[in-house]
Amino acid sequence: MLALEAFGRVDHRHPAGTSLIETATSEFLGRIDRAAVSRAFADAAYGAYLSSAGKRIIVDKTPRYWMVLDYLDLLYPEAPHILLMRNPYAIAASLKSTWGVPLQAKSSRSVSLSSLADLMLRLPDVIASSLADLVLGLPKLAAHRDRRQTMVVQYERLAACPEEEIQRLIAGLGCDPKDTAATSTARADYLHSSSFGDRKILERRTVDEKSVDAWQVQLSVEEMQTITDLIGVELMIQLGYEAELRWLIKGARSPSYIVRYFECGGICASARNGHGRAFQPTPVS
Repeated sequence: MLALEAFGRVDHRHPAGTSLIETATSEFLGRIDRAAVSRAFADAAYGAYLSSAGKRIIVDKTPRYWMVLDYLDLLYPEAPHILLMRNPYAIAASLKSTWGVPLQAKSSRSVSLSSLADLMLRLPDVIASSLADLVLGLPKLAAHRDRRQTMVVQYERLAACPEEEIQRLIAGLGCDPKDTAATSTARADYLHSSSFGDRKILERRTVDEKSVDAWQVQLSVEEMQTITDLIGVELMIQLGYEAELRWLIKGARSPSYIVRYFECGGICASARNGHGRAFQPTPVS
């Protein structure tokens, strides 16, 4: 769907001329219902894929769909969206450990606008896009939670209760949970021949909670501060990760503005984080 949304836009090195192709495509599709044409193409592509696989439902998943949420709603306004939300620190740790994405600008100890710019400018496009997924995509996806047809899944809840969460999702898709197999990663063998997906899933046969708190040892305090600066304290709290912020405050060199946020009453004492684990606010020195 990302490619379909970008139909007509080509690389600047295209021998036929970028502006010529884009202008011609825009004029041609401007005379017809572009959304209807795009929907017909997607229907045909998905339909052929399902037919060859002998299935009736396809889950088209990529974090990059945050870039075209309005386009997806335009083409399929009633389509269910499954939104998997995860602790931003854990996302950053996964980017670092799985894909080698650096989370600090080497030339700066503390995070500032200049050091963040340095961090982004020196990265390859693929890695910069991964950081964009976290920094720019997360707020858009968070706002998407209010969409009527969106089913929200908390990663930590999924890891703790996989069977329950999977059955809830299957029911939400209009299927009978009783007809589904037990949750496992045994059917992930197709990833061997795929160019996408986390390779680490191939090492596991069942869902476990080992990855939930791995960020605490995979990230330095400075890297956590970088992520906090990029995302913002308020969004972390809106997503239900106040407890993780408090864990960061206990670090040796905690971001002072986070401490001030807590001191100013930015968080209700009766708050409960997104994993359903209640906690008691503690004084911040």
